Amino acid sequence: MKKIKVMPVFGTRPDAIKMAPLVLELKKRPELETVVCVSGQHRQMLDTVLDIFRIKPDFDLNVMRDRQTLTQITSNILNGMDEVLDKVKPDLVLVHGDTSTAFTAALAAFYHKIKIGHVEAGLRTYDKYSPFPEEMNRRFVGFAADLHFAPTKVNQENLLRESISPDSIYITGNTEVDAIYHLVQKDYVFQTPALRTLPFDRERIILMTAHRRENLGEPLEHICKAAKRITEQFPDTHIVYPVHLNPAVREVAQRVLGNTPRVSLIDPIGVDDMCNLLDRSVLVLTDSGGVQEDSTALHKPCLVLRTETERPEAIETGATALAGTEEDAIVSLAAKLLTDEASYQRMAAARNPYGDGCASERIADAILYSFGCCENRPNDFS
Repeated sequence: MKKIKVMPVFGTRPDAIKMAPLVLELKKRPELETVVCVSGQHRQMLDTVLDIFRIKPDFDLNVMRDRQTLTQITSNILNGMDEVLDKVKPDLVLVHGDTSTAFTAALAAFYHKIKIGHVEAGLRTYDKYSPFPEEMNRRFVGFAADLHFAPTKVNQENLLRESISPDSIYITGNTEVDAIYHLVQKDYVFQTPALRTLPFDRERIILMTAHRRENLGEPLEHICKAAKRITEQFPDTHIVYPVHLNPAVREVAQRVLGNTPRVSLIDPIGVDDMCNLLDRSVLVLTDSGGVQEDSTALHKPCLVLRTETERPEAIETGATALAGTEEDAIVSLAAKLLTDEASYQRMAAARNPYGDGCASERIADAILYSFGCCENRPNDFS
């Protein structure tokens, strides 16, 4: 029997983390031939993830350029994908989430009349400029996709409202949970020297990430000022902020927080360091979608540094709270969690709605089912 040729395409660190466990699962299936293509949209940060999961791409578009625009990223990936698809002729292109790589690879597959599978389908804020350009990227992919792998029932309902056929939607859980369960170890030794010297036994470690486009400028300045106030108000806290390589992020972080006691500004860290740092932190401040899921999976209270989120499930269960980007609001919410043990424990004990570590298996099963390789449709994640 001819193998089904599946091509996962990804290019940023976040989607590499979420696609890596799926790639490993696909390669286990004898019915599938898995051909991996990366765009290189994030070069250095992507490569560290590939190394950790020991994935060697079959094709690398290497589109990373300094200060490139969204238009340049899109056109470079589209041109590169055109050549790869002509050569490989896959039966299914798999893209993840809402990156420019996902949107452009799906568009290229559509032009070639190749089936598209969308991993992490159905996330929505319904504000096309927030997050930008991610909200429209995932909507464009949703309209083009043939198979929709929705992490949760909320995501499925979003797709159904958009008239997506229910037969094409599979509720799988999120592969982010697969990745974090794979990487977190109780006896883990950090690779980053600055993390090895953190006073976990004396200070409460707070992990912070902030880098989204819609937060650049004044919102990021408010976030950094809030972080400074938190450490001033609580002398037993220590904020660790892996600062994104974007110069617009680094300038603000260094200017506001550069000389602040008990604030560690460090370069981006490997995904294994990141997951284990999160596991040893008491609180998370983030504007990252993936980190919202990670914190929930590891039962770490999380304040979301955005005015809305496409991941409302954890808000509903109480595992995360929407803090926005206003300085006073962030400080107030953080202070409550750092002083009110009952409030802290309620968030820490909240249910994880995002997955059980088996999303990759469900997606692989769904692919086989959709191509007629098995009779029974896989059960949805609940």
